Amino acid sequence: MALVYEYDVFISYRRGGGDAPDWVRNHFHPRLQRLLDDNVDYDVKIFLEDSVAVGGNWPREVREALQRARILIPVCSPKYFRDERCLAEWHTMAKREEIVARDGVTKAGRLIYPVIFSDSDYYPAWAHERRMRSFRDWNKPHPQYQKTPEYIEFEDELGRMVEELVEIIEQAPPWSPEWPIETPPPDPPRPSKLPRF
Repeated sequence: MALVYEYDVFISYRRGGGDAPDWVRNHFHPRLQRLLDDNVDYDVKIFLEDSVAVGGNWPREVREALQRARILIPVCSPKYFRDERCLAEWHTMAKREEIVARDGVTKAGRLIYPVIFSDSDYYPAWAHERRMRSFRDWNKPHPQYQKTPEYIEFEDELGRMVEELVEIIEQAPPWSPEWPIETPPPDPPRPSKLPRF
């Protein structure tokens, strides 16, 4: 295995249920790919779980892609923070940020760029410590959403995000085979805000 990155971006999202997977596949990922490609002089590589071929060793390939990605973009929803795989992806990149900051060999930078897909009231406190970019106003999952005037606003917001991402990707530290993969358990469920009868 060469000592280099394979992916510029790893998109992390909860795969089961809800609209986030369709939104990522139909709108977020394809537009992010094109906008990043239009703003740099190299071919941008983004890892999405769909990149794993049928019959491939899914856990191993996802783990290797995460370890060989420059930055993580978590697509956040309340259930994202209850999913063990999503938490492992977030905490793995957070651990890398800690290692880079501690070593002081290269400039410590942001390696996690969280985006809000839906309601952030139920995110854990440690997630709220990071500034997030909200896409709640543009989180429609269906393909026909591309034909609405609102989609232009989505693309404008994504364009502003890409301007920041280009700089963050370029500041990623040199790749290291020593970076760990974290697997923390999910936090216990928060108490309901609704009264129980």
